[in-house]
Amino acid sequence: MKQALTVLFEIFLGASTWWLVPFKCLYVFGLYGLFRKCGVKPWKAFIPFVRNYELAVCADHEMEGRVVLVVNFLDMVMTLIGDGIGIHYPTAVVLLVTSFALALTVIDLIYTIRISAGLCEIFQRRKRWIFMWFIFSGVTAAIWGWSKKFQPSIKVENMREDALKIVRGTTEQTAIGEGLSVNITERTVMEFFQKKYLLRDISMNIKPGHMVLLLGGSGAGKTTFLNAVNGYEKAKAKVLLNGKDIYSDYKKMQYQIGFVPQQNLMRGKDTIIHTVNDAALMRLPTNVPPQDRRDRENEVLDIFGLGASKTHHVEKLSGGQLRRLSIAMEFISNPSLFILDEPDSGLDGVMARELMTQLRKIADQGKIVIVITHTPDRVIDLFDDVIVLAKDSHRTGRLAFFGSIDEARAFFGCDSMEKIVMSINAKDAGGEGRADEFVRKYAERNAEVSNG
Repeated sequence: MKQALTVLFEIFLGASTWWLVPFKCLYVFGLYGLFRKCGVKPWKAFIPFVRNYELAVCADHEMEGRVVLVVNFLDMVMTLIGDGIGIHYPTAVVLLVTSFALALTVIDLIYTIRISAGLCEIFQRRKRWIFMWFIFSGVTAAIWGWSKKFQPSIKVENMREDALKIVRGTTEQTAIGEGLSVNITERTVMEFFQKKYLLRDISMNIKPGHMVLLLGGSGAGKTTFLNAVNGYEKAKAKVLLNGKDIYSDYKKMQYQIGFVPQQNLMRGKDTIIHTVNDAALMRLPTNVPPQDRRDRENEVLDIFGLGASKTHHVEKLSGGQLRRLSIAMEFISNPSLFILDEPDSGLDGVMARELMTQLRKIADQGKIVIVITHTPDRVIDLFDDVIVLAKDSHRTGRLAFFGSIDEARAFFGCDSMEKIVMSINAKDAGGEGRADEFVRKYAERNAEVSNG
C-alpha cells in the first residue's frame, strides 16, 4: 500500500519522499493562484507535467516549456525504473540509465532557470528570485500566486495576440463573380495544449486565365495554403470559385478543382490509357456516357503528348512523361482551378520549360493555374501573378505580396524571384529575415488601396 502511494505521489506531485509532499502540495496550490493571475486555466495546476509547461507559457517561454514537459515525463519514468534496476540488471545498464537520468537533470536545471528568468521579467522582479524558484519552489509559487504584490505585466492571451499581431493582415477582399476569391482568416492546429497558427489573414482575388506562381521559403505554409484553398484541409475561411462556395458545396465543386501533388501516384504495371481511364472514372461525374468519357481520355492524352504511347506501361516512362501523365489524370475533369505542387520537380531545364508552357496554354483557356516551383526564374515569363507567403517571426504563414511579376520586383526591390525568397527567409535559413517588414508593408499598402 505504501509503495503504491509512493508511486502516486511521484506521478502527481513529483515527490516520492514523504517529507517533500507538503512542499509539493504548496507548489501546486501556488501555481493555481499564479495561473489565475496569468490567464491560464487554474485547474491545470493539478495535472502532472502539464503544470510546468503552463508555467513556462506564463513566462512567455513556451518552447522551453515543451522541453521541460518531455524531460519531466522521462525523469519520472527513469525514477520508477531505477527503483529496482540495481538488482535485476548488470552494472553497465545501471550506469547507462544513471547517466541518462543525470543528463535529464542537467537539461531540466538549465531550462528551469530560463523559465524562472522569464517569470521575473513578466512579474517585473529582480533576478535573485530565480534562485528562490529553484531552491524553494513551493514557497515561491505560493507567494507569487497569492500575494497581491505580485502581478504579471502581461497575461497569456495578450502575449499570444501580440505574437500574432505584427499587423492584422490583409483587408478582406470583396468576392468576384468569375475567378477565385480567397479570404482565409486563420488555419490552426492544436499543439502542446494550445492553438498554433499555421496561416493567418490571407486575402486575394485571382482572375480567370491567370497563371499564378506560389512563392515562399521552407515552412512558409505553401502546401497548407493550397490545401485550404482546394478544401482538402478546411480553414476558417471563405473560398469562392466562380461565385460558388468550395467549402459548403465541396462534393459538387471537387470536379472543378484539379490538384497535382509532388508524388506520382500511379501503378507501374498499368498502361497509360488504363491509368487515365481509372482517373476518369473517379474524376468525372457518374452520369457521363462511356463514349464521352473515352473521347475525353483521348483528348487529354493528345493535349499532353501521350496519345501515341498510350499502350506503354507507366514504369517505362521518362520523368517528363510521368509528370505529364500525373497532370493529365487531374485535368481529365476539365477543372476551372488547377493547382500543381512542384510539377517540374526532377526535370531538366528543357523538360521543365516544355511542361510549364503546356500549363500556360491551359491558363489561356480561361482556367486559373496555381503552381509551386523551386526554380521559378527559368519560367517566370509564363506567369501573370505571384503569391508570396512568408513565415513571420512567430512562425505563422502570412501574405507578404500578391500581384503581377513586375509589381513584385518593384515591391521587394529584387530582380529575381529567388532573391525575393532570400529576402523573406529567416536568417538562420540563410535569408535576410525581412518577413515581418514585407508582411506589414503589403498589409498597409492593401489597406490604402481598399480605403482609397
